[in-house]
Amino acid sequence: MTLQEAMKARHMVRKYTDKAIPADIATKLNERVKQNNEQYGLSIKLMINDGSAVPGVIKLILAKGVNNFFIMAGPKGADERLGYCGADLMLYAQTLGLNTWWVGGTYNRKGAAEKSEGATPVGIIAVGYGQTQGVPHKTKTADAVSSYVGDVPDWFKEGVDAALLAPTALAKQAFTIKGEGNTVHIDCDNGIFSGVDTGLVKYHFELGAGKENFKWV
Repeated sequence: MTLQEAMKARHMVRKYTDKAIPADIATKLNERVKQNNEQYGLSIKLMINDGSAVPGVIKLILAKGVNNFFIMAGPKGADERLGYCGADLMLYAQTLGLNTWWVGGTYNRKGAAEKSEGATPVGIIAVGYGQTQGVPHKTKTADAVSSYVGDVPDWFKEGVDAALLAPTALAKQAFTIKGEGNTVHIDCDNGIFSGVDTGLVKYHFELGAGKENFKWV
């Protein structure tokens, strides 16, 4: 499965089976974490067989079996980079047959901060074998979130379609993508989640449009 295929197959999954992540798969995930940390100056960690990520009341209401997760942490102000790398990790995990759930609000912040050893967590990503594969989330239309000056090129259309597949906080999709020539600009207004959402959407847009076809401004 390619990252592009994973992008279309990935859906939010909150409930997981007790199937353990095999050692070879965990190794691949940790290698991907290391690559992202080194390239973007982050402190992301993968926690295996650790049930401390989600508070008990949330487990009763929303989640089940969240025993493996990425702690999305880095220096203060790294929200966009963490969103970008989180998208990469979620889609990479999907290519390995795993399911994911970005948790930006209902996670154990204190525990995540302690495990981050001085870095600042902005959320976690649950990862494992889902009880289901999830379902597509409701999305806005391309016209509602984007505009382009002149005739719209295929790469821009494909980028916007990909961006609409990105997870965003509270599923608000509070972003606007504007294009002109080979330049693209994104605005995101989702309160404290704006930085993370921007990174998530940028990664998806790049995957759909092709990084070689445009530049961010």
